[in-house]
Amino acid sequence: MSAQTERDSSSSSEDSTGAKASDAARKAFDQASGMARDAGAKARQAASDTASTVTSQVKDLLDQQIGSGAAAAGQFANSIRTAADDLDTQSPMLAGFVRTFANRVDYYAEDLQHQTVEQLTKTAADFTRKQPALVFGLAALAGFLMFRTFKNTGPMDSPSIQPTENAGAASQADHG
Repeated sequence: MSAQTERDSSSSSEDSTGAKASDAARKAFDQASGMARDAGAKARQAASDTASTVTSQVKDLLDQQIGSGAAAAGQFANSIRTAADDLDTQSPMLAGFVRTFANRVDYYAEDLQHQTVEQLTKTAADFTRKQPALVFGLAALAGFLMFRTFKNTGPMDSPSIQPTENAGAASQADHG
């Protein structure tokens, strides 16, 4: 019976050691899981911060481009006014229409100068909601004009990669 008692105490210590190892493994797994969750959260936050920074930089760049476009439109309006001044002597009525057009372009340039990308997007969306048929018609017209423009451009000549008959005859004459 003494052997039996030894086996029972040995089995009991193995169970105790197995339970300790199992608890240690469970704690290590829980700790690793927590670290992975923390790393994932930090990565998501970093990605979010980066996306926010890039979005902000793109918006700033677009705002600058809008300002540049508005300045160019203002210069265009000044050029139109100069043309209207030249037309004054020959056709005062046409010069008046051209000057009115220049004033409109200048007005829109000034209005555009003080808007951001978000404001322009909102204005365009509101206009599309109010006048969907007009927007659809303009889009169709633009598509038609683009189609006609690209269709009317001739094919570009490029050198053939296939040998021609004359080239083949010339190479046979060289070898024969």
